[in-house]
Amino acid sequence: MAGYAEPAKRQGGRPLPPPGNRGPPLSKGPLPPVDREKTCPLLLRVFTKIGGHHSKEEFQIRGKEPKDEVQIYTWMDATLRELTDLVKEVAPAARRRDALLSFAFAYPDRNGRFVVREVSSPLSLFLSSYFLNRMCFAFLQIGDYLDVAIQ
Repeated sequence: MAGYAEPAKRQGGRPLPPPGNRGPPLSKGPLPPVDREKTCPLLLRVFTKIGGHHSKEEFQIRGKEPKDEVQIYTWMDATLRELTDLVKEVAPAARRRDALLSFAFAYPDRNGRFVVREVSSPLSLFLSSYFLNRMCFAFLQIGDYLDVAIQ
């Protein structure tokens, strides 16, 4: 077929992620609000861990991710506050009055190796409602993982 290029593959046969910068979109404004009545939610795979974040090595092999997974259906305009409330519903340790949550995103880089990037610390969530009301998906792409450290 003319004009069709086969996507580059990893050693295991899975296609490589598209090239590009995975950092936060600094020049773009906030995502437009989603009509939650008409838009289908997306699946967000959330991994919780007490005491700290998972290491990037724990995400390297597909199908052998950490066992403490929670699958959450949400929309692209979800805030960290909404995700915090959903995590508290399923993780008893997060419901403690003195529990602090820290969020990180795990995603493959251009070489197919996973990167775990912290986006909020427990102190920042404690001190400012800005982080809780910030749209989570301004930094996340569909297919990435959310790693939540419970302290």
